Amino acid sequence: MGKNKLKIQDADKLNILCLHGYRQNGDGFRSKTGSFRKFVKNYANFTYITADHFAKPLNEGDEIDENQRSWWFNKEDGSFKGTNENSAPAVGFQESIKLVEKVWNEGNYQGILGFSQGASFVSLICSMSERNLTSIKPRFAVLTAGFRSGSLVHRGCYENKITIPSLHVYGMNDEIIPNTYSEKLRDAFEAPQFITHEGGHYFPATANEKQTYVSFFQDQLQSYLEDREMKVNGVATQNDEEEDEVES
Repeated sequence: MGKNKLKIQDADKLNILCLHGYRQNGDGFRSKTGSFRKFVKNYANFTYITADHFAKPLNEGDEIDENQRSWWFNKEDGSFKGTNENSAPAVGFQESIKLVEKVWNEGNYQGILGFSQGASFVSLICSMSERNLTSIKPRFAVLTAGFRSGSLVHRGCYENKITIPSLHVYGMNDEIIPNTYSEKLRDAFEAPQFITHEGGHYFPATANEKQTYVSFFQDQLQSYLEDREMKVNGVATQNDEEEDEVES
């Protein structure tokens, strides 16, 4: 089935679950990725969810901002820092896995996408999926401004290459997650695709990235539709064989 022969109905599009970064939430992340979604609207639908954990206030004594969330915490003071690699804890991680599993199992998702802490979370989910440690089974992943989790309990997630198809996007001038951290995460995947940009810590969506995004999602959609068609034809063939056996 060639790409130019794809007849895409809305029901055929990929469904992708999106995980925000630290101190973000689902609604805020959605608003920041509007241009990106327009690029690939013919191929995918996106669902954004919000972590349950509230991020620690930036200043001691300030009230909690309910719009600032975190998937887990990796510092002893109950906050999170992506570059913390000193055998960091993973407080709240199991609760977040259960939340994502619940949403995933209630829907019909094929892919998973994350930004910053969300991208790190995506990498852990992909590794856990391949080791049958979660019910989340993504066919592909998009990781933007990502990094390997420095939490001690996550070290085993990077021992073997992750084979799930992946697209990695990161800025060469990111001062929050230096590009070397994103490159290290990229290298945890087998045959990763990647985009670099000259900016900082954000999800890029300019003409420079458009074609790579489109090509990646075209490929993933084609693979999904072909697999779905094979399964349907396989069931049809099996049913025909069973009918032949009954008639004989």
